[in-house]
Amino acid sequence: MAKDEGRRLKPSLVQEDKDALAAIVTMTGYQPSNAAYALQKLQAAAAAMTAAQDDETQKAAAAKAARDDAAAKEWEFHNLVLGAKDQVIAQFGRDSNEAQSVGLKKKSERKKPTKKQPAKSE
Repeated sequence: MAKDEGRRLKPSLVQEDKDALAAIVTMTGYQPSNAAYALQKLQAAAAAMTAAQDDETQKAAAAKAARDDAAAKEWEFHNLVLGAKDQVIAQFGRDSNEAQSVGLKKKSERKKPTKKQPAKSE
């Protein structure tokens, strides 16, 4: 039968299979010698495939919604932490140990600005 049943089929191939089933349904007297390929089994497999595809689509949409919700919560948390850092500075000052403990650099530890020397021209 198939070479690698672990990979997805091309949508065009699935559509060809659906078209073949539609043609078999209209045939009068379709009686395969192998009962595994009976019309009822083909129709049941098609229904199961459609149900699985619908389930996949719904779960993919749910995963996208969950990812969006998580991103929104991350931003909400991040913005609250930024505000809390501002509150630490307002309460304890820029040069405090508390400001340093929340990940900010103390004002006294910042590098002093230096003037650029003009380029010498001869």
